[in-house]
Amino acid sequence: MIGDILGTGIYALTGDVAEVIGGALWLPFLLAFVVAFITAFSYLELVGKYPRAAGAALYTHKAFGVDFLTFMVTFTVMASGVTSAATAARAFSDTYLPQFVQLPSWAVAAVFVIGLALVNFRGVGESVRANVVLTCVELGGLLLIIGVGVFAVLQGQGEPARLTEINTADNTTAFLAITAATSLAFFAMVGFEDSVNMAEECHDPPRIFPRAMLLGMGVAAAVYVAVAVLSSLLVPAAELGPPAAARSSSCWRGARFPLMVFAAIGLLAVINSALINMLMASRLLYGMSNERILPTVFGRVHPSRRTPWVAIVFTTLVAVVLTLTAPLSVLGGTTGLLLLAVFTIVNVAVLVLRRDTVEHAHFRAPGWTPYAGILLCGYLVTPLSGRNPQQYVVAGVLLAVGVLLWLVNRLVVGRVEVHAEKLGKG
Repeated sequence: MIGDILGTGIYALTGDVAEVIGGALWLPFLLAFVVAFITAFSYLELVGKYPRAAGAALYTHKAFGVDFLTFMVTFTVMASGVTSAATAARAFSDTYLPQFVQLPSWAVAAVFVIGLALVNFRGVGESVRANVVLTCVELGGLLLIIGVGVFAVLQGQGEPARLTEINTADNTTAFLAITAATSLAFFAMVGFEDSVNMAEECHDPPRIFPRAMLLGMGVAAAVYVAVAVLSSLLVPAAELGPPAAARSSSCWRGARFPLMVFAAIGLLAVINSALINMLMASRLLYGMSNERILPTVFGRVHPSRRTPWVAIVFTTLVAVVLTLTAPLSVLGGTTGLLLLAVFTIVNVAVLVLRRDTVEHAHFRAPGWTPYAGILLCGYLVTPLSGRNPQQYVVAGVLLAVGVLLWLVNRLVVGRVEVHAEKLGKG
């Protein structure tokens, strides 16, 4: 669970969040996790009732029974994986690699995504093994930042007054600065929703899974907020903002820790997140093709590697285009935008499905949390939250591609019926 959440967000977007909100950098990360926890309760109730590896697609289909809506939710999740990987690629090329060598960032980002495709093509086994190793590295890197940052604070360094500074430049209100930063910081906590696909693997999931999921989210939240607090204490917000995020890390400024070590850890962290997301996106596209809700060409498998090579090529091309046309903060914000839209639907679905009873015992979310989830997730999706308008453009183009693929497939095969139970992301 912790490995699902920890990743590119804190390594790549800390500076961008600081640029929006100022010194109160910790607040957007904390609020993002509050929204995530509230939505997690809805996921826990639904996965307890329907312990199958299809996540939001299954819940949407059971609640509303509208094939097109189920498809769009599934495609949105897939698109969020591609934008997340593109975010990681930009962090790799713009933030961390320049600490070692200066190369054209657009070329590095494109090569980075193509390299992920080659690993993806090799197969799930190789990808999973790489994920385990890289997850340990990125967690170790964050703990290292915390340890060195705490040491620096204990030595008398840091400015506590920065923790309450909120950027209200350009006539922006404090509230709008907070919500805009939270919309961006939300990218840091995505991943918890993927863990519902592992519920079937648990022994006694109604009892064990809620505890494991909430504990994992709590640990990840504590790590992220601690990193944000220490970064704000030790580094002025103006210096944390892009493109200075890597060289102004709390490790470097707080205790003269070797920058190259931090940059190397950052490189591995963003590789890990990108690999997970590209693996998910290609397999989800492959699953939709097998269910005949996308053109069957996406279901083609390489004869020797047994990997969905057409789906891998398609998601790779989309990711490359995104890295070449959108900046890091827009890509990260678009990922959060797409998933917040899905989370809003899931929070509605849990209320609708309370009419559907099951024989086995399962977790039940507190009565107020689905309503709070609808309100908070829905608000963060809207322009009222202060989102960069470019995020809506990127999200709109991606979803338009999905609609086009749906229409093409419908014209070819006729009526399309979605079997959401088979659309797992593994």
